[in-house]
Amino acid sequence: MLHNWSIRTTLTAVGLILVALAAAVGGLGLYALNHASRSLDEIAHVDLPAIHTLDDTAAHLLRARVALDRFRTLTEAGNSADAAKVLDRAQELFAKSNQNWQAFQALPKPGVEQALVDELTARYTTIVKEGVEPEFAAARAGDMAAYHAIADTKISPMFVAFDQTAAGVIASLQKRAEERQTATQSQISLMVALIAAGIAVAFVVVIAIRFALRGLIVKPLEDAIAHFERIAGGDLTQPVNVFSTNEIGRLFGGIKRMQDAVTAMVQAVHRGTESIDVGAREISTGNTDLSQRTEEQAASLQETASSMEQLTGTVRQNAENARQASQLAVNASDIAMQGGEVVGQVVSTMQDIAASSGKVVDIIGTIEGIAFQTNILALNAAVEAARAGEQGRGFAVVAGEVRSLAQRSASAAKEIKQLIGDSAEKVESGSALVARAGSTMDEIVQAVRRVTDIMGEISAASDEQSTGIEQVNRAVGQMDSVTQQNAALVEQAAAAAASLEEQTRQMKAVVSAWRVAGGIAL
Repeated sequence: MLHNWSIRTTLTAVGLILVALAAAVGGLGLYALNHASRSLDEIAHVDLPAIHTLDDTAAHLLRARVALDRFRTLTEAGNSADAAKVLDRAQELFAKSNQNWQAFQALPKPGVEQALVDELTARYTTIVKEGVEPEFAAARAGDMAAYHAIADTKISPMFVAFDQTAAGVIASLQKRAEERQTATQSQISLMVALIAAGIAVAFVVVIAIRFALRGLIVKPLEDAIAHFERIAGGDLTQPVNVFSTNEIGRLFGGIKRMQDAVTAMVQAVHRGTESIDVGAREISTGNTDLSQRTEEQAASLQETASSMEQLTGTVRQNAENARQASQLAVNASDIAMQGGEVVGQVVSTMQDIAASSGKVVDIIGTIEGIAFQTNILALNAAVEAARAGEQGRGFAVVAGEVRSLAQRSASAAKEIKQLIGDSAEKVESGSALVARAGSTMDEIVQAVRRVTDIMGEISAASDEQSTGIEQVNRAVGQMDSVTQQNAALVEQAAAAAASLEEQTRQMKAVVSAWRVAGGIAL
């Protein structure tokens, strides 16, 4: 039945067996690790914290007691400042002791009898309420007699009793931790033994699987290799038997079909060699005619290549002329742009002149106003002089002269204003003409730029045309070379056809070496 199992099924079963063994061994290991982890966790988070907090409680309480003794010594020596600091330090140590005691009370204390815990609680309460706190109260009040009464007689027996009870609790906690450690070690030893046994069983199973796979897979593959080597040696006489339906069986079925196909192929090759022999002779005749036509084509291509070289030179000269024309157009464009800039400057200057003329007109208007007012004042002065009679005659003469000068100034200002107006009109006309000249220069620049662009396109097209003709020239040269090579190949093909006839005879001899069922069939 196993011979009909597929290799996938077989390997899957083997994998499942190995996974099951690995899972069993891994499960034992995980169980051991989990048990050990729980034990160590309980020791680390229950037993040890209880021991540490109780130790810290006793230690801080003792340090507070020592600090109080130091306070008494400093007080009796009259050093009150240092005594106050020491008393504060003693109070801090006592507070830390209380904190550790509260932490100890909150922790579980497995393995410790409740009576022992109650006794420890009672002794701590006694030492605090009847010893330490009264000492602090007496020290704060400065009552050293009360302090000595407590420190010298009462508190030492309290400390001894508390330490003895605390030692008993710590011993119980340590004993439980050691018992947990011993039990964990025993459990780990058992798991190690079980894991070792599982590994041994897995090793035995792997060996058994190895021998089983050899019979199911390796041995059939060795037989398949033997068939391949026999077929490669030309022996097609041995039958190929198919003994299963799995991948190995399909492999042997494929070998059987391959052997049948090779047998048919060998027989077909033998028949084909006869046809190849006839075809080789026909190829030899055709190659002779093709050789003559190829030589004629090579001569025509040589003439074409010569003509293309001349055309290439002509196009290259045209491209060079186009580049020169393009450069001249670029220079003309630059000159036109410079002229446009000069015209723009002239326009700006004419505008400045027009603005200055406007300002002069304004000044002349001011002069006319002054002349008019002067004339009025001179007229008024003449009237006043006439009223004055003989005494104002001289003043009247002066007023008349002033009026005459004012009238002449007004006339001159009018003439200047007319001249400035004419000049402004001419300046405006000039500005308009210059503006038109600037617009015309811009149009010239744009036209030159278009000419430059067109010449650039012509130059680029000429370059592309030159490049294309050069490529055509190279292609014709390559065609000439290829044609000549074809002529040589035709000659080689003729020789190859003759060689093919010889190889056909050799192929017949090679095929005759294959042995098929029923003896040598060729």
